[in-house]
Amino acid sequence: MAVSGFEGFEKRLELRFSTTNNNPMGLRLIDFESLDQVLNEVQCTVVSAVANRSFDAYVLSESSLFVYPTKIIIKTCGTTQLLKSIRPFIHLARNLNLTLRACRYSRGSFIFPKAQPFPYTSFEDEVVIVEESLPNSLRYRKASVMTPSNNNNPSRAWHVFTASADVEPDEPLVVVEVCMTELDRVNARSFFRRKGDDNSNSAGKEMTRLSGIDTINANAFICDFAFDPCGYSMNGVDGDRYSTIHVTPEDGFSYASFECGLSLYDDGHGDISEVLTRAIDVFRPDCVSVATTYGGEDYNHEVTKRVERTLAKKLGLKCRSRLVDEFPGSGTVVFQSFTPRRREEK
Repeated sequence: MAVSGFEGFEKRLELRFSTTNNNPMGLRLIDFESLDQVLNEVQCTVVSAVANRSFDAYVLSESSLFVYPTKIIIKTCGTTQLLKSIRPFIHLARNLNLTLRACRYSRGSFIFPKAQPFPYTSFEDEVVIVEESLPNSLRYRKASVMTPSNNNNPSRAWHVFTASADVEPDEPLVVVEVCMTELDRVNARSFFRRKGDDNSNSAGKEMTRLSGIDTINANAFICDFAFDPCGYSMNGVDGDRYSTIHVTPEDGFSYASFECGLSLYDDGHGDISEVLTRAIDVFRPDCVSVATTYGGEDYNHEVTKRVERTLAKKLGLKCRSRLVDEFPGSGTVVFQSFTPRRREEK
């Protein structure tokens, strides 16, 4: 917790593994006690969980953890020590005969950077810590700070570090990460606990319904949680696809994030621009950034333009900048920044 407010911007880590055995459960065989020990090092805990045939989803006291047979995704907010999870996760995977083949660390620009502990005060220091935690077999490495040059808020940038054992990406999914600040005050009220409601699960379900989050993907099973006195987290489970939302609604440093994994060509999971529109419309923010990572699928410029047209037409958001960068073994990242059309450049 920062003196001036809670840090909503998450740090995100994705570890992908390969296996030499035929055990379909893979990383899901890690026992809860071991996971809890790793999370304790990170300085967070599990508050709710759900699982299906494809993966396990945990809502954390600070954001989320997803465990697939050969992939771990963990994102944490506040002043958590996310990078302390790298070595323990690699060790736990090794005990199951899984070998790390790719790593990706990403985050936005913190609202309260001076409140962060070392090494999160500097992206360069974070990269050093990540690299020291990885095996030499991940030899294709790249760090990049994607900074919009003509954004109304030039301090907003996207930080990415990737390391891979292979040049070509092995992940076919497209990962979309949305960061939203300056949330609409009326919409943000949905994420404050009501007096007398002391049940975090029932309060979470009420927030999901009142805010319209349940309409983003009607096919998903939602595991939600309401914090006291305010704040909200959810994980969505839809087959082998995940989604997650985290909200810090306080005025002055309001923040919300939406993330999902999807395929550009899977009609059963909706068009990427429509999914983003429904998610962003829940919060009606004044500042939006969208980082899209195209894994095994080639970067599609037309998809990016469609996203921009749809957000402009349906939400009145103008794309202020678009940056594209390629990462060996980890695909292409497209970073877009949006603000309302009424906020014209001065």
